[in-house]
Amino acid sequence: MATIEHSAILKAPPERVFALLERVEDFADYSDLIHDIESLGDNRYRWHVRAVGRDWHFDVAITESRSPEILAWESLDGVENQGCYRLTPVKEGTEVALTLTYVLRNKLVEKAVNKAAKPLVGRVSRQILERVGERL
Repeated sequence: MATIEHSAILKAPPERVFALLERVEDFADYSDLIHDIESLGDNRYRWHVRAVGRDWHFDVAITESRSPEILAWESLDGVENQGCYRLTPVKEGTEVALTLTYVLRNKLVEKAVNKAAKPLVGRVSRQILERVGERL
C-alpha cells in the first residue's frame, strides 16, 4: 500500500472550506487534469481525468462527510484507493490535510506508478487547495 500526503493552510474558517470541498462536482474547476466529475447519485461520482498522456475515468463514493472536519472517499473501480481531507482550525484559518492510500497488485507496476503518482497527485492536490483558497 502506498500513501500520499499533502497539506495547506487556507485563510478561512473550517466551515467555509468544507462547504467548498463537499461540492465534489466543482473539483473539475480546481485542477487542469480533472476534465469532469459526474454525480451518479447516492454520494457517488465518476471522475474524468487526463494524466500521463491518457484519459482515465473512475468511480468513487463518499464514505464519510462530517462537517467541518472530515470528507473521506473510496474507489469503487479501477485502482483501489481511499482518501480523506481532514480540516483543523488554526490561528491562520484552516489546515487542510489530504491523505490518499492506494494498492496495486503488481510490484513492477506499483514501482512505476509510485514514481509518477506521487508528483501527479501532489500537483492536483496543490491546485485544488490553491483554487479553493482563491474562491474563499
